[in-house]
Amino acid sequence: MKGLAAGIGVVFLSPILIAGTGMMLASSADAVQSSGSFSSCLSGIDSDKVAEQVTKILDGASGKDVHVEGLDLPAEQVPNAATIVAAGLSLDVPKKGQIIALATAMQESRLRNLNYGDRDSLGLFQQRPSQGWGNAERIRDPTYASEQFYKHLLKVSGWQQMTVTQAAQAVQKSGLPNAYAQWENLATALQGAIAKTFPGSGDADGTDTDQDKQSATTGCAPGQDGSGFGRIPEGSVPKSYSIPKDADPKARKAIAWAMQQLGTLYQWGGSCTNSHGPDPMGRCDCSSLMQQAYAHAGVTLTRTTYTQVGEGKAVSPVHLKPGDLIFSRGSAARPEHVGMYMGEGLVIEAPRTTKPVRITPIKDWTILAARRVL
Repeated sequence: MKGLAAGIGVVFLSPILIAGTGMMLASSADAVQSSGSFSSCLSGIDSDKVAEQVTKILDGASGKDVHVEGLDLPAEQVPNAATIVAAGLSLDVPKKGQIIALATAMQESRLRNLNYGDRDSLGLFQQRPSQGWGNAERIRDPTYASEQFYKHLLKVSGWQQMTVTQAAQAVQKSGLPNAYAQWENLATALQGAIAKTFPGSGDADGTDTDQDKQSATTGCAPGQDGSGFGRIPEGSVPKSYSIPKDADPKARKAIAWAMQQLGTLYQWGGSCTNSHGPDPMGRCDCSSLMQQAYAHAGVTLTRTTYTQVGEGKAVSPVHLKPGDLIFSRGSAARPEHVGMYMGEGLVIEAPRTTKPVRITPIKDWTILAARRVL
């Protein structure tokens, strides 16, 4: 298996490299900024379907007709995932370690070899030259970055007994330690699909044991992704929805007030103090909707998404309660959008210009962070 990781970088990444490094970076940046359609809780992933689509990419398909749930640019992301798995195999890292690495890269970069990040963070794992991960050029080598992640993981005492989130956080030391859990199911499916393409991969060949299957589903609550409500017309409340009776009373007040703003048009920089009035600046943007909803419940929040992501305490995206703030778009360190979880798999938000305050299913969100402010 030695040399496998280095070889995989040429065999699987060559279609991207041929197109030019600059082009690859541009597509990565654009895709990450526009990503906003992946659920925090993917239950019931069809591993066979993932394997079929992954194999097409690895066999040279363009990606135009390939769909892998959770991947926006599979033609770029799958080869990067293959490099991570190959590096794990070459270092004899068990299957669980490869899943941890894939989940980490999904959270940190969406499996894209980025040339930017928080402060000096770079690459698949957003490793920082200033923190001893290597110089910028080496970090942006997917094989090197993957090997460095594994070497740090293997030094963590008891990592194999940890959850995916705990092990990833032990390596990354992220400011959002609970965010890795949302990618476990997809990472498990990708590892299984990719490992099967390597002969002699032994115990890391992706065969699921009962323990693996149980682990892969612990982060999700099936049926709680909002899909059961079907299509929700903008500005309306699903007929069968009601604010959960066991929700915190202040959360109930905040949700109820936010629902009174449904249908009012988004206004960037709007104060959300008179969303139904004639002055556009009285309407809501995403963060002022959160601020004013909680103000009417007697809770003070700061004004912007960038600061609200530091309010209260961090919670796992798979353990949300009504009233929790959830963040998406941008990066985990600097998200650009915020909404409020309503329970029943639903979120209320002021989405963007030309769109009204609305309720959306949480399956349509890429959750970068979640905060409980009560």
